[in-house]
Amino acid sequence: MSAAEEQAGENRSWSSAVVRWVSGLVPRGQWLPDRQPGYVASWIYVFGVSALASLVLVIASGLVLTVGGVTWWHTSSLGHFVNSLHLWSVEFFFATMVIHLWGKFVMASWRGGRGLTWLTGAFSFFVSIGTAFTGYLIQTNFDSQWISTQAKDGLNSTGVGSQFNVMDFGQMVLYHVALLPLGVLVMVGLHVVLVRRRGVVPPFGAEPPAEAGVEAVSGSSEGGVK
Repeated sequence: MSAAEEQAGENRSWSSAVVRWVSGLVPRGQWLPDRQPGYVASWIYVFGVSALASLVLVIASGLVLTVGGVTWWHTSSLGHFVNSLHLWSVEFFFATMVIHLWGKFVMASWRGGRGLTWLTGAFSFFVSIGTAFTGYLIQTNFDSQWISTQAKDGLNSTGVGSQFNVMDFGQMVLYHVALLPLGVLVMVGLHVVLVRRRGVVPPFGAEPPAEAGVEAVSGSSEGGVK
């Protein structure tokens, strides 16, 4: 078999197709780059990664709570610990995400063709609010009872009470454990892919390294011509 035939066979394989698809989403070397611009050392760029790390902890602790059952965290000391870990990881997730969201809003992070990156991040925040709300409703304690009864009339006044019944414990468990977390993961996944594809937004007045390099090369060539 010739080299050309071997190359054609590799191009038809499913693994090569996956590599080409991933490379189309994010160019090679940009998933986990070993170099970043100097301005990324600023603290404002830390909160996005912190929110992502806390989300991993939220999901991991939530899976353990799901396996334990809906009352396990009330009857077991280990359940109490995992429930507290889940709660405080959610608190840290929202704290870092809000700082990240407002920081990027002030920086106008939709610049440079990053509008979709900004939108996926904002939608991630709103879907996360619904996920946290349903989490409060399934605590099976007096707090969840008070929250559900107070929220019922408000949601009924908007006309969604027949579809989103906060007094239905089973429905809220399904929303919190399956549907809304899936929405958060999809939005966050798209957001991360777009950040890796477009790069992080530079501060005002700072040029991206690629553009600065192009301008430097073009300037030197023009100088040579002159």
